[in-house]
Amino acid sequence: PLTVDYIEKTYAAGKIPGSFFKREAKPSEHETLTSRLIDRPIRPLFPEGFLNEVHVVIHTLSLNPEVDADIAAMVGVSAALSVSGIPFSGPIGAARVGYINGQYVLNPGQTARKDSQMDLVVAGTEAAVLMVESEAQQLSEEIMLGGVVFGHEQAGIAINAIHELVRDAGKPVWDWTAPAEDEAFVAKVKGLAEEKLRAVYQIRSKQARTQALREANAGVMSALKEGGEPFDSGKVNDLLFAIESKIVRSQILEGEPRIDGRDTRTVRPIEIRNSVLPRTHGSALFTRGETQALVITTLGTERDAQRIDALAGEYEDRFLFHYNMPPFATGEVGRMGSTKRREIGHGRLAKRALVAVLPSKEEFPYTVRVVSEITESNGSSSMASVCGGCLSMMDAGVPMKAHVAGIAMGLIKEGNRFAVLTDILGDEDHLGDMDFKVAGTTNGITALQMDIKIQG
Repeated sequence: PLTVDYIEKTYAAGKIPGSFFKREAKPSEHETLTSRLIDRPIRPLFPEGFLNEVHVVIHTLSLNPEVDADIAAMVGVSAALSVSGIPFSGPIGAARVGYINGQYVLNPGQTARKDSQMDLVVAGTEAAVLMVESEAQQLSEEIMLGGVVFGHEQAGIAINAIHELVRDAGKPVWDWTAPAEDEAFVAKVKGLAEEKLRAVYQIRSKQARTQALREANAGVMSALKEGGEPFDSGKVNDLLFAIESKIVRSQILEGEPRIDGRDTRTVRPIEIRNSVLPRTHGSALFTRGETQALVITTLGTERDAQRIDALAGEYEDRFLFHYNMPPFATGEVGRMGSTKRREIGHGRLAKRALVAVLPSKEEFPYTVRVVSEITESNGSSSMASVCGGCLSMMDAGVPMKAHVAGIAMGLIKEGNRFAVLTDILGDEDHLGDMDFKVAGTTNGITALQMDIKIQG
């Protein structure tokens, strides 16, 4: 139960809001992305079983356009959580890293970033990196890894400062311990569910597996009701999820086939169709396993460019990437309305991956809008959007500098045993310990996003 809200006030830059009502309204795309950026490294640091609502609010009250507020916000959140005394395995530090003239640069401002081949944000504790978000100009793996290491080292300065703050001004640490488990009830649920769930995870088709999983869970619930013992259905669902997680993880670590029958290195079958929509400027249907993206490119004039009135200054954006994932893509019923945080985040990641290979304004003076419609999803839909986005722009005649592809990797770790998974499924994302998305060309990396779900 964690909510992070990053809010920019226009007075921070000496401006008045441009809307009809002349006041701040819904969060901008930048505010949403920054909220996600802060949420990702702090979420895994709360202990399991800690169910108190935690709401983190960051107000940008004054802004120097050459000093990004997102890094200051992450460090400020880390400090606030650390001094509060609530159960939190922090503090974390954060840093932005640029790569200019063959040198790593710490926290480059707006002006310096124009000459940088890399824009990388890294956050983590003293012991480990927890989150990386970056875009790059087709750089090598060694340079990207060096940037992560450099950023993590520099983030240690902020962590040490927070330790000093906690020592001088920290509130008493909460006397909190995780609630004790009812061992007898856990054993009862395990006895009812384990064999059924093992059989479920031998089913290779996602839809058939999901249906069998629902039936198995319903069977456990009805068996408990017949037993006449009162129980909390939410707690039972948590126990069932823990059993599922243990089954899937142990199978992979023991070298058995993954959920869909693959080994750890195999990519799912890929199918590509171009020019699928007759009236659009460019389109591509990219399918990888049970994940499919229909990606459409539209070309416009300079007048179609998006004018963004950001706090740090107004600018025009000639490349727009929009990602949409309706509920039916995962076989669910849900509400469709305004763009969700996740959709904004995935769209920005795909945009980061492709922007490095776009032609200059002089070569191709058009505004380009790419829309990715996810028609079905079983993991890695943002990377399917990258692949489909590149294909649809080529179909529209955009002279790309290189071809871009992306893939999502995962990690399962228990003690000293670990397994790295190629092209992860949705279930492997939920049950695993890492989500690592990388996109690039044959020359190098253009975008990298990593989230560690364990404490390093």
